[in-house]
Amino acid sequence: MKLLSIMTQNGPRWGVAEQDRVRLAPQNSGQLQTQLGDLALISKILSTEPLGPKLSECKLLAPIQTPPQFIGVGLNYRDHAIEAGASIPTSPITFGFLQTAIIGPGDAIVIPPFGFKVDWEAELGIVIGKSGTDISVEDAMDHVAGYVIINDVSERQVQFDEGQWGRSKSFNSFKPMGPWIVTQEELGDASNLQIQLWVNGVLKQSSTTSELIFGVREIVSRLSSSVTLLSGSVISTGTPFGIGHSRVPPEYLKSGDEVTIAIEGLGTLVNPVS
Repeated sequence: MKLLSIMTQNGPRWGVAEQDRVRLAPQNSGQLQTQLGDLALISKILSTEPLGPKLSECKLLAPIQTPPQFIGVGLNYRDHAIEAGASIPTSPITFGFLQTAIIGPGDAIVIPPFGFKVDWEAELGIVIGKSGTDISVEDAMDHVAGYVIINDVSERQVQFDEGQWGRSKSFNSFKPMGPWIVTQEELGDASNLQIQLWVNGVLKQSSTTSELIFGVREIVSRLSSSVTLLSGSVISTGTPFGIGHSRVPPEYLKSGDEVTIAIEGLGTLVNPVS
């Protein structure tokens, strides 16, 4: 399933993309993130609803606008750790994002007045389904609802000046997410998916999730050993080689740019920069 959220005349609604159409859940179904613990129930809810608008005519939103937990994992691709001149981590480097940074497909990434070093990061996002604590690696996929594309936009000057990464990656509009959640029954543990990013049509990042140091199963298991992972939470798993800051000379986003991210099986996320 491709689970999505769209804007309607009556406000946000969630549903599923079926080829070129959208099948919307009933108006009283609540938010998508509250339903993700039971994908079978989601299928049942949607199965009795009629096909709705054409996908091309819908304003897509971030599929989850207010995740109860929004967690980032840093330096989690071997090729990126090497380009950054960092040691390969022996445990996941984690930090938090703010919900107010989330925007949807087509929404603008806004460069702040003091944002001189705004960078791109193509990332695979894990969406938690069933909540859990102390989840084993073997059972981890029972707690994954699916996956989503995330652009972990980062202000590098603030990131390195402050040392802690949360604020530099949580400016308003710095977390584009979408276009939908693809359920894990389609992508399994996402262990070998192509991930690419373009700026103005020029390829900047190209790798595969086989470069992940800590894969989906291990991330879920390790994080759940210290916190209860809640249904609807999102974990951004890190970015591969090719960020702007590591280029010679460094490259950063500017007003008028357009960033496109594609992950195999997940589709494409496109956002302008203003």
